[in-house]
Amino acid sequence: MNTRSPSPTQVGIGLCGLVLSLLMMWGATSISSEAGYAGVGPNFLPWVVAIFLAACSGYLIWESITGGYRNMPEPSGAEKADWHAFAWVSAGILANAALINVAGFVLSCAICFILAVRGLRVAQGEPAGSLSQTLKDCVLGFLIAAPVFWLFTLFLAINLPNLTGTPWL
Repeated sequence: MNTRSPSPTQVGIGLCGLVLSLLMMWGATSISSEAGYAGVGPNFLPWVVAIFLAACSGYLIWESITGGYRNMPEPSGAEKADWHAFAWVSAGILANAALINVAGFVLSCAICFILAVRGLRVAQGEPAGSLSQTLKDCVLGFLIAAPVFWLFTLFLAINLPNLTGTPWL
């Protein structure tokens, strides 16, 4: 039997998540429920996300009040934050936000991937990456971003920023 006292931080986070989910549900009521493709309306996904967030928040509150997460191993990682890794990942996200309308979805997401992967390597204590590794990351970033772009633009008919004015890049 676990004798840990409830974690106020976990309860607070769970309550914030619960409030956020209720706000999302309230917002979803103002979205049209008129059926679209395959009988699913535009308010379907907001409801799914809100209900899932409410369930996760409720579970976090319950776990905390009943003694917290039992039989969990000690957390791994460094005692202090890795600011270099944080800076690389943040630079990737900010570059994506800054470049998406200028360079298009595929290129901006590929750049985000390259910078974020570099940061994750640094966080694991590995070298950030040589020129050949960076080129591999670039290719992999394009191989991930391009199909996502095509899925959204060609199959779901959602307009994403593109570089060439065509549905291909």
